[in-house]
Amino acid sequence: MGKAEQGIAGSRARYQAILRTLSFVRHGDDVLLLRGTPTKRLWPNRYNGVGGHVERGEDVLSAALREIREETGLSVRRARLCGIVHIDTGDGQTGVLLFVFTAEAESRQTIASTEGALEWVPQAEVLKKDLVEDLRILLPRVLSLPDGSPPLFAHYYYDESDRLVIAFME
Repeated sequence: MGKAEQGIAGSRARYQAILRTLSFVRHGDDVLLLRGTPTKRLWPNRYNGVGGHVERGEDVLSAALREIREETGLSVRRARLCGIVHIDTGDGQTGVLLFVFTAEAESRQTIASTEGALEWVPQAEVLKKDLVEDLRILLPRVLSLPDGSPPLFAHYYYDESDRLVIAFME
C-alpha cells in the first residue's frame, strides 16, 4: 500500500486529533507527579503525570518513554498502555487523543525539569493533591487496573457551561 492509499489528501476537512501521552511512573507504593510551574501554559501549580506530544516518526510508546526520560531522567520498565482518552474540545475541527501509561522506575533519582517540580507521592495520598481536574477520576482507575486487563477507553467533552464531562466505556 502506498502513502496515497492512506486517504489523507481527501481527509483534510475531517476532524483531526493531536496525539499526546500521559504517564504515571511508580516506585513501590509511590507515584511520581509533576507540579506545574506557576508560569506553565497548561495547568500551572497543579499536579499531573508526565507526558507530552507524540512527535513525527514516533509510536505512542516511544513517545511516552521519551517524555518520561526528558521530564524525569528516569529509566523505566514495564511500561503499559492503561487508557486511551478522546478529548473533544468542542471546536469541531481538532481534538486530543491521549494515551495513558503506567511504568515502573528503576530508581527514585530524578532530574530537575523545566516543566515543574517532581514529587514522589504515596498512592494513598494522591487524591489529596491539587490535581489536574480529570485525574481525580482517571488516576484511581488507571492505578487499580489489574495486570493483563485491557486499557480503559474514555471520552471527555465540555457541556454548555464549559464543565468537563468524563464518560468511560464500561
